[in-house]
Amino acid sequence: MNTLQNKVQLIGNLGNNPDVRNTESGKKMARVSIATNENYRNAKGETVKETQWHNAIAWGKNAELVEKYLTKGSQVAIEGKLVNRNYVDKEGIKKYITEVQINDILFLGSKNSGK
Repeated sequence: MNTLQNKVQLIGNLGNNPDVRNTESGKKMARVSIATNENYRNAKGETVKETQWHNAIAWGKNAELVEKYLTKGSQVAIEGKLVNRNYVDKEGIKKYITEVQINDILFLGSKNSGK
């Protein structure tokens, strides 16, 4: 049961092209924004589509795969863990971020499906 303590699985589409960078230590990282959709009927019987946006980050080999194969619109399944962090912006305001740190990634469309 310990392996299930902090686990996230998402299937969705990239909202933009990956933001790929190399850290000062030379490690590659890729940030992506993933949209997941849920459809349900409201009290009036109308179908409602609700989109949630999730920030995710991949490191090392996973970042290389994201850079090589994913573009805006690509469908992807990810598995990872939630990571919370904070920083102080240019105006001195403390900001909080929750991201999914990608451990496994599965490409669900063709390489060019998002282009």
